[in-house]
Amino acid sequence: MTALLAATATPELQTPWEWVLAVLQIVAIDIVLAGDNAVVIALAVRRLEKKERLWGILIGSGMAVVLRVGLTFVAAQLLAINYIKLIGGILILWIAVKLLRENDGGKEGRGEARNLWHAVWLITMADITMSLDNVMAVAGASKGSFGLLLFGLALSIPLVVFTSNLLAKLMDRYPVIIYVGSAILGKVGGDMIMTDRLVEEMFHPAPWLVHAVEGMLALGVILVALAWRRLARQTPRDGGE
Repeated sequence: MTALLAATATPELQTPWEWVLAVLQIVAIDIVLAGDNAVVIALAVRRLEKKERLWGILIGSGMAVVLRVGLTFVAAQLLAINYIKLIGGILILWIAVKLLRENDGGKEGRGEARNLWHAVWLITMADITMSLDNVMAVAGASKGSFGLLLFGLALSIPLVVFTSNLLAKLMDRYPVIIYVGSAILGKVGGDMIMTDRLVEEMFHPAPWLVHAVEGMLALGVILVALAWRRLARQTPRDGGE
Protein backbone atom coordinates (compact mmCIF):
# COMPACT_ATOMS: atom_id res chain seq x y z
CA MET A 1 0.00 0.00 0.00
CA THR A 2 2.72 2.44 0.99
CA ALA A 3 4.69 1.62 -2.14
CA LEU A 4 1.68 2.25 -4.37
CA LEU A 5 0.82 5.57 -2.76
CA ALA A 6 4.45 6.64 -2.90
CA ALA A 7 4.68 5.70 -6.56
CA THR A 8 1.60 7.70 -7.52
CA ALA A 9 1.71 10.53 -5.01
CA THR A 10 2.16 14.17 -5.94
CA PRO A 11 2.21 17.09 -3.48
CA GLU A 12 -0.42 16.47 -0.80
CA LEU A 13 -3.88 17.96 -1.09
CA GLN A 14 -3.88 21.25 0.79
CA THR A 15 -7.04 23.18 -0.08
CA PRO A 16 -10.73 22.19 -0.05
CA TRP A 17 -10.84 22.83 -3.79
CA GLU A 18 -8.06 20.31 -4.38
CA TRP A 19 -9.98 17.74 -2.35
CA VAL A 20 -13.18 18.39 -4.32
CA LEU A 21 -11.30 18.14 -7.61
CA ALA A 22 -9.66 14.87 -6.52
CA VAL A 23 -13.04 13.40 -5.53
CA LEU A 24 -14.57 14.40 -8.88
CA GLN A 25 -11.66 12.84 -10.72
CA ILE A 26 -12.03 9.61 -8.78
CA VAL A 27 -15.77 9.51 -9.48
CA ALA A 28 -15.14 10.03 -13.21
CA ILE A 29 -12.44 7.32 -13.25
CA ASP A 30 -14.71 4.85 -11.47
CA ILE A 31 -17.60 5.53 -13.84
CA VAL A 32 -15.42 4.99 -16.91
CA LEU A 33 -13.41 2.00 -15.68
CA ALA A 34 -16.30 0.29 -13.89
CA GLY A 35 -17.90 0.10 -17.31
CA ASP A 36 -15.22 -2.30 -18.53
CA ASN A 37 -15.86 -4.70 -15.65
CA ALA A 38 -19.60 -4.29 -16.13
CA VAL A 39 -19.37 -5.30 -19.80
CA VAL A 40 -17.56 -8.53 -18.89
CA ILE A 41 -20.04 -9.34 -16.13
CA ALA A 42 -23.09 -8.56 -18.27
CA LEU A 43 -21.85 -10.71 -21.16
CA ALA A 44 -20.92 -13.59 -18.85
CA VAL A 45 -24.24 -13.70 -16.96
CA ARG A 46 -26.57 -12.99 -19.87
CA ARG A 47 -27.11 -16.69 -20.54
CA LEU A 48 -27.92 -17.52 -16.93
CA GLU A 49 -31.41 -17.99 -15.60
CA LYS A 50 -32.74 -14.88 -13.84
CA LYS A 51 -32.08 -16.19 -10.33
CA GLU A 52 -28.52 -17.23 -11.20
CA ARG A 53 -27.95 -13.99 -13.11
CA LEU A 54 -28.40 -11.96 -9.93
CA TRP A 55 -25.91 -14.17 -8.10
CA GLY A 56 -23.51 -13.93 -11.02
CA ILE A 57 -23.65 -10.13 -10.96
CA LEU A 58 -23.20 -9.98 -7.18
CA ILE A 59 -20.34 -12.49 -7.11
CA GLY A 60 -18.68 -10.98 -10.17
CA SER A 61 -18.93 -7.46 -8.80
CA GLY A 62 -17.67 -8.63 -5.43
CA MET A 63 -14.68 -10.32 -7.07
CA ALA A 64 -13.90 -7.13 -9.00
CA VAL A 65 -13.79 -5.11 -5.77
CA VAL A 66 -11.86 -7.76 -3.81
CA LEU A 67 -9.28 -7.97 -6.57
CA ARG A 68 -8.93 -4.19 -6.67
CA VAL A 69 -8.34 -4.07 -2.93
CA GLY A 70 -5.86 -6.94 -3.14
CA LEU A 71 -4.02 -5.47 -6.10
CA THR A 72 -3.73 -2.17 -4.26
CA PHE A 73 -1.08 -3.79 -2.08
CA VAL A 74 0.98 -5.16 -4.97
CA ALA A 75 0.21 -2.86 -7.90
CA ALA A 76 3.51 -0.98 -7.77
CA GLN A 77 5.42 -4.27 -7.82
CA LEU A 78 3.28 -5.75 -10.61
CA LEU A 79 3.85 -2.76 -12.86
CA ALA A 80 7.60 -3.38 -12.66
CA ILE A 81 7.15 -6.83 -14.24
CA ASN A 82 7.67 -7.04 -17.99
CA TYR A 83 4.82 -8.49 -20.06
CA ILE A 84 2.22 -8.05 -17.27
CA LYS A 85 -0.08 -5.78 -19.29
CA LEU A 86 0.78 -7.56 -22.53
CA ILE A 87 -0.35 -10.91 -21.11
CA GLY A 88 -3.39 -9.26 -19.52
CA GLY A 89 -4.38 -7.68 -22.82
CA ILE A 90 -4.17 -11.00 -24.66
CA LEU A 91 -6.29 -12.61 -21.93
CA ILE A 92 -8.94 -9.90 -22.31
CA LEU A 93 -9.04 -10.48 -26.09
CA TRP A 94 -9.55 -14.21 -25.58
CA ILE A 95 -12.34 -13.62 -23.07
CA ALA A 96 -14.02 -11.11 -25.40
CA VAL A 97 -14.00 -13.61 -28.27
CA LYS A 98 -15.24 -16.45 -26.06
CA LEU A 99 -18.08 -14.42 -24.57
CA LEU A 100 -19.27 -13.16 -27.95
CA ARG A 101 -19.04 -16.63 -29.44
CA GLU A 102 -21.28 -17.96 -26.65
CA ASN A 103 -23.77 -15.07 -26.91
CA ASP A 104 -25.64 -15.27 -30.19
CA GLY A 105 -28.33 -12.79 -29.18
CA GLY A 106 -31.03 -15.45 -29.05
CA LYS A 107 -32.84 -17.16 -26.23
CA GLU A 108 -32.18 -20.68 -27.46
CA GLY A 109 -29.03 -22.67 -27.89
CA ARG A 110 -27.63 -21.65 -24.56
CA GLY A 111 -24.14 -22.97 -24.04
CA GLU A 112 -21.34 -23.16 -21.54
CA ALA A 113 -21.92 -19.77 -19.92
CA ARG A 114 -25.23 -21.02 -18.55
CA ASN A 115 -23.23 -22.47 -15.67
CA LEU A 116 -22.92 -19.93 -12.86
CA TRP A 117 -19.39 -20.87 -11.85
CA HIS A 118 -18.14 -20.87 -15.41
CA ALA A 119 -19.42 -17.32 -15.74
CA VAL A 120 -17.77 -16.38 -12.43
CA TRP A 121 -14.48 -17.85 -13.65
CA LEU A 122 -14.55 -15.77 -16.85
CA ILE A 123 -15.41 -12.65 -14.85
CA THR A 124 -12.58 -13.27 -12.40
CA MET A 125 -9.98 -13.78 -15.15
CA ALA A 126 -10.97 -10.49 -16.76
CA ASP A 127 -11.14 -8.67 -13.43
CA ILE A 128 -7.59 -9.68 -12.54
CA THR A 129 -6.19 -7.79 -15.51
CA MET A 130 -8.57 -4.81 -15.65
CA SER A 131 -8.48 -4.12 -11.92
CA LEU A 132 -4.79 -3.20 -12.08
CA ASP A 133 -5.49 -0.22 -14.35
CA ASN A 134 -8.37 0.86 -12.12
CA VAL A 135 -6.26 0.77 -8.96
CA MET A 136 -3.43 2.75 -10.53
CA ALA A 137 -5.79 5.38 -11.97
CA VAL A 138 -7.61 5.89 -8.66
CA ALA A 139 -4.33 5.89 -6.73
CA GLY A 140 -2.98 8.60 -9.00
CA ALA A 141 -6.09 10.75 -8.56
CA SER A 142 -5.99 10.30 -4.76
CA LYS A 143 -2.58 12.07 -4.70
CA GLY A 144 -1.26 10.01 -1.83
CA SER A 145 -4.44 10.16 0.30
CA PHE A 146 -5.32 6.75 1.74
CA GLY A 147 -8.86 7.94 2.52
CA LEU A 148 -9.52 9.00 -1.06
CA LEU A 149 -8.10 5.72 -2.33
CA LEU A 150 -10.53 3.77 -0.14
CA PHE A 151 -13.34 6.07 -1.29
CA GLY A 152 -12.56 5.25 -4.91
CA LEU A 153 -12.51 1.52 -4.25
CA ALA A 154 -15.77 1.64 -2.26
CA LEU A 155 -17.52 3.71 -4.94
CA SER A 156 -16.76 1.11 -7.58
CA ILE A 157 -18.97 -1.48 -5.84
CA PRO A 158 -22.42 0.05 -6.54
CA LEU A 159 -21.28 1.32 -9.95
CA VAL A 160 -20.27 -2.14 -11.16
CA VAL A 161 -23.39 -3.82 -9.72
CA PHE A 162 -25.82 -1.27 -11.17
CA THR A 163 -24.12 -1.03 -14.57
CA SER A 164 -23.80 -4.81 -14.95
CA ASN A 165 -27.49 -5.38 -14.21
CA LEU A 166 -28.55 -2.61 -16.59
CA LEU A 167 -26.32 -3.86 -19.40
CA ALA A 168 -27.50 -7.45 -19.01
CA LYS A 169 -31.13 -6.33 -19.34
CA LEU A 170 -30.33 -4.12 -22.34
CA MET A 171 -28.51 -7.02 -24.03
CA ASP A 172 -31.67 -9.12 -23.70
CA ARG A 173 -33.69 -6.43 -25.44
CA TYR A 174 -31.07 -5.13 -27.90
CA PRO A 175 -28.67 -7.97 -28.89
CA VAL A 176 -26.51 -5.55 -30.90
CA ILE A 177 -25.14 -4.33 -27.55
CA ILE A 178 -23.45 -7.73 -27.21
CA TYR A 179 -21.27 -6.89 -30.20
CA VAL A 180 -20.59 -3.38 -28.95
CA GLY A 181 -19.57 -4.78 -25.55
CA SER A 182 -17.20 -7.31 -27.08
CA ALA A 183 -15.69 -4.59 -29.28
CA ILE A 184 -15.12 -2.47 -26.16
CA LEU A 185 -13.28 -5.37 -24.55
CA GLY A 186 -11.22 -5.73 -27.71
CA LYS A 187 -10.26 -2.06 -27.45
CA VAL A 188 -9.38 -2.49 -23.77
CA GLY A 189 -7.18 -5.45 -24.63
CA GLY A 190 -5.47 -3.49 -27.38
CA ASP A 191 -4.80 -0.57 -25.05
CA MET A 192 -3.27 -2.87 -22.43
CA ILE A 193 -1.01 -4.51 -25.03
CA MET A 194 0.16 -1.25 -26.58
CA THR A 195 0.80 0.43 -23.22
CA ASP A 196 2.79 -2.48 -21.79
CA ARG A 197 6.18 -1.21 -20.64
CA LEU A 198 8.11 -3.65 -22.82
CA VAL A 199 6.09 -2.77 -25.94
CA GLU A 200 6.56 0.95 -25.32
CA GLU A 201 10.32 0.59 -24.80
CA MET A 202 10.79 -1.58 -27.90
CA PHE A 203 8.50 0.13 -30.40
CA HIS A 204 7.70 3.60 -28.96
CA PRO A 205 4.26 3.47 -30.63
CA ALA A 206 2.79 6.82 -31.67
CA PRO A 207 -0.69 7.67 -30.35
CA TRP A 208 -2.25 7.12 -33.79
CA LEU A 209 -0.77 3.61 -33.94
CA VAL A 210 -2.13 2.78 -30.48
CA HIS A 211 -5.62 3.88 -31.54
CA ALA A 212 -5.30 1.99 -34.84
CA VAL A 213 -4.39 -1.24 -33.06
CA GLU A 214 -7.25 -0.75 -30.61
CA GLY A 215 -9.69 -0.32 -33.50
CA MET A 216 -8.32 -3.34 -35.38
CA LEU A 217 -8.59 -5.56 -32.31
CA ALA A 218 -12.11 -4.31 -31.52
CA LEU A 219 -13.19 -5.36 -35.02
CA GLY A 220 -11.02 -8.48 -34.92
CA VAL A 221 -12.72 -9.77 -31.77
CA ILE A 222 -16.09 -9.69 -33.53
CA LEU A 223 -14.82 -11.32 -36.74
CA VAL A 224 -12.98 -14.12 -34.93
CA ALA A 225 -15.97 -14.85 -32.67
CA LEU A 226 -18.36 -14.98 -35.64
CA ALA A 227 -16.02 -17.29 -37.57
CA TRP A 228 -15.60 -19.55 -34.50
CA ARG A 229 -19.37 -19.66 -33.96
CA ARG A 230 -20.01 -20.53 -37.61
CA LEU A 231 -17.40 -23.29 -37.54
CA ALA A 232 -18.88 -24.71 -34.33
CA ARG A 233 -22.35 -24.84 -35.92
CA GLN A 234 -21.09 -26.56 -39.06
CA THR A 235 -18.97 -29.20 -37.31
CA PRO A 236 -21.86 -31.26 -35.79
CA ARG A 237 -23.75 -31.07 -39.06
CA ASP A 238 -20.76 -32.38 -41.04
CA GLY A 239 -20.12 -35.09 -38.47
CA GLY A 240 -23.68 -36.36 -38.76
CA GLU A 241 -23.55 -36.87 -42.50
